[in-house]
Amino acid sequence: MSSMPLSDKIAPLITENLREIPDFPQKGVLFRDITPLLANGDAFKKLVDILADHYRGRVDAIAGLESRGFILAAPLATALGVGMITIRKAGKLPGPVIGVDYELEYGSARMELRPDSVQDGSRVLIIDDVLATGGTSAAAVELVKQCGGEVVSVCVLLELEALGGRSKLEGVVVESGVVF
Repeated sequence: MSSMPLSDKIAPLITENLREIPDFPQKGVLFRDITPLLANGDAFKKLVDILADHYRGRVDAIAGLESRGFILAAPLATALGVGMITIRKAGKLPGPVIGVDYELEYGSARMELRPDSVQDGSRVLIIDDVLATGGTSAAAVELVKQCGGEVVSVCVLLELEALGGRSKLEGVVVESGVVF
């Protein structure tokens, strides 16, 4: 593991394989789409390899957040030889589950986790594609902690700084590939 920040290692790979779509999903929004990165086999493999090198020996499990976090978590967990934990939206996991509610712009939502998927004292990396308002990531951190896990980091490919998500993750290491 080098001392170079993760963002320095993956930002070029992300930006070279990112598609920007104006006015999606609604007018005035600039959507940043990672599907070209996922579709480029060489780039996707390189991303997973860089992430694996960065986290090797530091984590016991990878927690992917529904749904694009799953796409990142599965190959990373495989590369590291550790388990993958799925943190899902309410009602998607068979019980028993624990859940944490979080606020949305209009209303609330709930993330859930099977507590038996987190080993007590395990070092967990939480991974997702985007950090926006921080609600899902903060809920995931709380779920892992409730199960006795230690959150090593929240890793995201893209961070939308203006939406303030990082402020909901005080005391947690947040590593972003690219900050917009």
